[in-house]
Amino acid sequence: MTNPFYPNLFSPVELGGYTLRNRIIHASIVTQYVVNHAPSEKLLNYYRSRAAGGAAAIITEPIAMTAHNRLSSRLRAWDDAGLDQLKLAADTVSAEGALLMGQVQDSGRGRHSVGRNDGAVGASALPDDLSWTVPAELSAMEIEDMIDDWARGCARLQSAGFAGVEISAGHGHLFHQFLSPWSNRRQDDYGGDLAGRTRFLCQLISAIRAECGYPFIIGLKLPADDGVPGGIDLELAKDIAGRLAEQRAEFDSWTWVWGAHARSLYRHLPDAHGERHPYLSDIAALRQAAPDIPTGAIGYITDPNECETALSDGTADLVFLGRPLITDPAFPRKSEQGREADIRYCVSCNTCWRSIIDGSGLECDNNPRVGSVDEHDWQPTRVDSPKHIVVVGTGVAALEAAHTAARKGHRVSVVGDYERLGGKTSLHAALPGGENLSSVYDYQYLMAMRYGVEFTLGRQAAAEDILALRPDQVILATGSRSGQPPWLDDEWAMSGLIPSAREMAADLLERQDVTEGRAVLVDQDHSEMTYAIAQLLAKRFTAVTIVTSRERIGHDVSLINRQGIYQRLHDLGVEILCNVEPVSLEALEEAQLQLRNVYSGAKHIIDNVVAVTHASSRIPNNALQAPLEAAGLEVILAGDCRAPRSLLATTREAYELANRL
Repeated sequence: MTNPFYPNLFSPVELGGYTLRNRIIHASIVTQYVVNHAPSEKLLNYYRSRAAGGAAAIITEPIAMTAHNRLSSRLRAWDDAGLDQLKLAADTVSAEGALLMGQVQDSGRGRHSVGRNDGAVGASALPDDLSWTVPAELSAMEIEDMIDDWARGCARLQSAGFAGVEISAGHGHLFHQFLSPWSNRRQDDYGGDLAGRTRFLCQLISAIRAECGYPFIIGLKLPADDGVPGGIDLELAKDIAGRLAEQRAEFDSWTWVWGAHARSLYRHLPDAHGERHPYLSDIAALRQAAPDIPTGAIGYITDPNECETALSDGTADLVFLGRPLITDPAFPRKSEQGREADIRYCVSCNTCWRSIIDGSGLECDNNPRVGSVDEHDWQPTRVDSPKHIVVVGTGVAALEAAHTAARKGHRVSVVGDYERLGGKTSLHAALPGGENLSSVYDYQYLMAMRYGVEFTLGRQAAAEDILALRPDQVILATGSRSGQPPWLDDEWAMSGLIPSAREMAADLLERQDVTEGRAVLVDQDHSEMTYAIAQLLAKRFTAVTIVTSRERIGHDVSLINRQGIYQRLHDLGVEILCNVEPVSLEALEEAQLQLRNVYSGAKHIIDNVVAVTHASSRIPNNALQAPLEAAGLEVILAGDCRAPRSLLATTREAYELANRL
């Protein structure tokens, strides 16, 4: 039967001898849920929920198959000892009607963690563009051994119940390094012209098909424009695709990706600072190199309508979703049923990427239950003795706690001094690149209303107002405020002439005029929001300087997001001064700000200063705690009210404490 909402997205498709129930494939995502080469219960929960949530296929994170790469954080397929664990993963997915595919990948010289990779191998002994790791150049015999290892590893996956593999030849990984003339300077059969640079990949594809036969899906993830001068651009990407298309009988589909292990890394995870689904037109052009090969769309696609359009207009035959299925594993099922409002949408903040690079395991700002049991269809156990829970605050901590407690069967009342919901996140949502954040509190509010939460908004509640509601328990989620930095004395602070960055941003959002002169932002926060405010300043002042006492900006930001921040700030002409701090405000009357180097004490003067603002450490707004506890109430602090923290920590903490009530 044709789906009435998204007829193309929810139509079956044949691939590699298998029938996929729809066109949604979970793109490969590193989870850090593999322990000692085996899937943890959290990983099995993760796979189960995405399969039960309606994805047609799931591509695993890279699997250890070669002698060069046997990380304990990867599933084991280099020998038969890992077969039982591989079968457990495949059975978990197939039991829910989906297919499991493994990823074939080696990072080569590429590294985006701190430090260098001493065990790296690569096409040529050239430094990685990010870490400057110089790999050991693979010999022709070593390449042949790796091909053999991968082919036998794929056969093990097949015997364990995997439906196929995806060869990751983009993102600056090993195969990409062989394909690119920038990173491949070899003079043997695996370098030189296009035929030489594609030889490794062609031989690998042939070896896997010879080992696995049919049915077995072999997909390719290929580089498009990698953003590296002298590397691969769209024209060369077409040439690579044309060369590989000669292998058409050997593989079944391909997907193009952008960026590399270089300053362009951030391009493979585009966010709301750019246009939505920015790569679809390029994908449509690239697929013309071999239009009969099924093609996948990927890149900042977060809505089922975007998925449907990519299929209906001929751009692609499949849609690869990574971040949206982290945020809501039931994205496919809800879309299929026309329940788009129930989707917990990805905000494309890339916290997930940071969490796996930091090694803490996959997490999500807008989904505090990643990897939990029945994540795709979660309903908490309802309490036997409901309480009256009063939540004070209107931010994301308050809303997450409110709807979670209400879903457990408690009577929940929310009181807050703002009519606008979302707290500081709503301000961030109004800033450049922040628009997607509104979906966090929009979903929370929708769920709160659905489960009967009562809202009293628009006036600041005193302790007696809360006591009058006769609560059994109070959750205080009243956020935080900007602190007064040491360099800002009381007289200047009281004058109102040096506002906090949030205060200035709120004011500038109400204006469109441009002020001649330089605005200085003193950065002691280093969060995404601070640099969104810097972008706003660049639109409202003719010059902007960011001042920080640290050695760089963006300490609280992941590498790929920091790359994007630097790109945007430099494009806007924003000056960045590191290792300095304000020493005196006396010269502001002469439009000057005096700085000093935090190490040497050397003085530095910024001229033509017409505005100064600060993004400083925050102070919890917890004044209501003491009087409420004195009145005998149990008070739980959540979010910034407990201690200033990230959106990730806020939603998770609020969910967990409400779920324990």
